[in-house]
This record gives sequence, C-alpha cells and structure tokens, in this order.
Amino acid sequence: MSGSIFTSSIGKKMFMSISGCVLVLFLTFHMCMNLALVISNDAYNAICGFLGANWYAVAATVLLALVVLLHFGLAIVLTIQNRKARGTIRYAVTKREPGVEWSSKNMLVLGFVVIFGLIAHLMHFWLKMMYAELQGAHEVALGAAMVAPTDGAAIVRFYFSKWYYVALYLVWFAAIWLHLTHGVWSMMHSIGLNSKVWFKRMKCISWIVATIIVGGFALCAIALFLQENFGILQF
Repeated sequence: MSGSIFTSSIGKKMFMSISGCVLVLFLTFHMCMNLALVISNDAYNAICGFLGANWYAVAATVLLALVVLLHFGLAIVLTIQNRKARGTIRYAVTKREPGVEWSSKNMLVLGFVVIFGLIAHLMHFWLKMMYAELQGAHEVALGAAMVAPTDGAAIVRFYFSKWYYVALYLVWFAAIWLHLTHGVWSMMHSIGLNSKVWFKRMKCISWIVATIIVGGFALCAIALFLQENFGILQF
C-alpha cells in the first residue's frame, strides 16, 4: 500500500540509513585491516587468508555488494523525489542556505565519485585477490612480476608504491570524507536524533567518525608509499 514503510519517503530514508550504517562499519574494519599492513605483511596476509575465497567471505562480499546497490539506488530515488517536490523553486535559489553544507547539496555527485573509485579499487585489488582465487589462479600479473593472489600485502604495496595511484586514492578518500560528514549526520537524523540539542552534537560526531575512518585510509596510503620508496616509517 502507498503508506508502506517500503515505499514511503521515510521508509526509504530509514533503509538508506541502515545500509549506510553497514557500510560505515565495513569501512572501519577495512581501515583497521589496512593499518595492519603498515605494521606487518604477515598480519595483513593472515587477515586476507581468513577472508579469502571461503564460502562465508564470498557470501559476505555478495551481501556487501547488495548493500552498496541498495544504498546507491535509494540515493538516486530520493534525489529524484526531492527535486520533483521542489519543482522550479530550486532554480530561484542563488545563494547557499545558512547551515547547509556543500556536501549535503551534492551527495549524489559525491556518490558517483565514490562509486567510480570503488570500481577502480575492485579492479586493482578484488580482481587480483579473491576473484583470482575463485578462478583457481596461482599467480596474477603485477607490473612485470607475477605474485600469488594470496599475497595481498605485495599487491597492495605495489599500487601504493606509485605516486599517481596514491594521488588518485587520496582524491577518492576526500570524496568519501565529504560523503561521510553528511551521511553519518543524516543517518543519525533519520533514527530520531534530530532535536536542536543534538544537531551540533551530530555534526561533530559525523566529522569525527569521517575523519578517523578516512584519515586512517589516507595514513595507510601515505605510509606505504614512504615505506616502499624511501624506507621510512618502517615497523
């Protein structure tokens, strides 16, 4: 029916918040996993081995892909609905509303940047690791060398040893940060933390969460680049 939680705007926002929460938790785990690589190749490869081509890892990957599709699909639907609801009013706005950040007005654009970065990330790592294992490959091409798909440390270090890949990933991380600063706030707003008292608190929490997660990713990329090229920040 028309008022169903599955079809209403409130219901869509709730499902988008839930899917966003799942993705934030995944990003947090992924960031911690990358930090392990900065400290120890063996530790990183041990995690990769646990999350290799096992049935539970494959099931989790499929579930995560569905969550990403749900989150992005709902973002498109809600954006279209909001624009239809505003009609031509949005064209009369010539200045930014007080308290409205750029990221909140461009979440869909940021979402596309994040998706394009995700596709590149999958091509660099997932295809050479889990997918290669599922295909039964014993080696994958890594520049002029061949390495085992189970040697995730070597694969990640190869890409982050190149300054242009580091630069591209830092741009991607910046887009994720902008997306998260508004996304975490919106997620908390959708679950009811929308009072005047909580408004500034939610903004602060969103910035802290986004900065910790994305800062961790950026730190890993830069640290790996410095380790591979200059031999510094070794543990």
